[in-house]
Formats: sequence, structure tokens, C-alpha cells
Amino acid sequence: MEPVRPRRSVRLLCAPLFFAVMISGCSDLPEESAENRLALTQRALSLTPTDPEIAEIYGRTCRSCHSTGASAAPLTGDIATWEPRLDKGMDVLVDNAINGFQGMPPLGLCFECSPEQFEQLIAFMATAE
Repeated sequence: MEPVRPRRSVRLLCAPLFFAVMISGCSDLPEESAENRLALTQRALSLTPTDPEIAEIYGRTCRSCHSTGASAAPLTGDIATWEPRLDKGMDVLVDNAINGFQGMPPLGLCFECSPEQFEQLIAFMATAE
């Protein structure tokens, strides 16, 4: 009797999962404790811009990802995570917000935002205390 071989479709479906597991230990970033991550997320959820217009835009467009870390978005108020991004310069960050970058969709879902508003939103998220 011939050995049973997995169907090709099963192998193709499992390949990405296998690859993800294999490279998961390859990160150069230090592991963040679950407790620390929870504290940063709770803090991010509590922050709101003082400017009412920017607060409304933030709540409608940015908060869903930047207060939860969805799509690997840097958390609002997590200054250590924002610092390397800020080192690239505000013009680069605004350009990334407008054109999309990695997991961030173009315009960050704020289709009516001006470059100045993006700058205000980024400054708030990167430096909120």
C-alpha cells in the first residue's frame, strides 16, 4: 500500500504559516512584555487631542489603529516607538500618511485632511503626554 500524501492545496495553505513561525524569532526588536504592551494600549486609548477639530478627525480616522496597535501602527503616546519615525522628519511622515506606508492606507482614511492637519495629527500621536 502506498503512503498517503497530503494534497497539494493543504501544503500550499500551510506554507505561509510555517514560514511565519520560522521567522518569528528573527526580530532584532526586544520582546515587549504583555503587561507593558497593555499599559501602553490603555494609555493610548485615553489620549485625545486638545484641539476639537483635530480630536474629531483623530477619533474618526486615526484612533482605531493608533490606540490599539492594529496593523503594527505605532501607539499614540508611545514616544519610544515614534522617535525613530520622527528622526526621518515630519515631511517624510506626512508624505507617508498621504501616500500610505506599509499597513497604513493612503490618507490614513482621512480623505479631507490637509497636509497641515496630518502634521498636527502626527505631532499629537508622537508626543502626547
